[in-house]
Amino acid sequence: MTKILPRILISALLVSLMAGCSSLNNEKPDETQGWSAEKLFSAAKSEQVSRSYEASNKLLEKLEARFPYGRYAQQAQLEMGYNYYKDQEPALALAAIDRFIKQNPSHPSLDYALYLKGLVTFNESQGFMSNISKQDMSERDPKAAKESFNSFRDLVQRFPESKYARDAEIRMGYLIGAMAKYELHVGRYYFQRGAYLAAANRGRALLDNYANTKQVEDALGLMIQSYDKLGMKELSADTRRVLLQNYPNSKAAEVDFETDPYWWAPI
Repeated sequence: MTKILPRILISALLVSLMAGCSSLNNEKPDETQGWSAEKLFSAAKSEQVSRSYEASNKLLEKLEARFPYGRYAQQAQLEMGYNYYKDQEPALALAAIDRFIKQNPSHPSLDYALYLKGLVTFNESQGFMSNISKQDMSERDPKAAKESFNSFRDLVQRFPESKYARDAEIRMGYLIGAMAKYELHVGRYYFQRGAYLAAANRGRALLDNYANTKQVEDALGLMIQSYDKLGMKELSADTRRVLLQNYPNSKAAEVDFETDPYWWAPI
């Protein structure tokens, strides 16, 4: 019995090794082995054009691993960011774009990198207004909208002649309106719950940060009514004068903020 056991163990080991070898033999060889950086990049771009973003990124990863230096490796980082963006992977897209910006601060495509970064967070910001409900508005934060605005602003300031600058400016205008609208919504949220000082402060923040938006008129009206509720007659009167100087026919001071009829007003 003692002699049989080792033989069984040896046989089992041989069977295991043979199975392993068979498995290795069945693996498909890497057809990209020996490809140049240019060929890998070209194949990755073809997959990208076909909207096979995951396949494109696998090729770009191989390119970076085999050819870590040179223009193709640099461009691979940016292309991966684009692929992740199109594949709805914003966190991975931002990581790839930030890595490109950090490692290539003077790259000719830096303007595009900033534009792409703005697009990624711009798309994320679309949800922060569309998902607003009358739940706890004070806990929401338009972080993506702010980050998108900052990326577009950086692009416009650093590369005013860039072909992406005009579109970035248009998107910045939209984002400013969206963030102003958000501030007004939060102010109304506080007003409806009797937090009149917080409501007035939110209106003031809108004036300070988004002075050229159409939400300013309602913000002034909200501040007037909040100060009235607090018994701050002097502040209320001063704010009313500012309102009427800028909007002579305004009815914002009489808006029924308790029921918030303009909750879903367009930006």
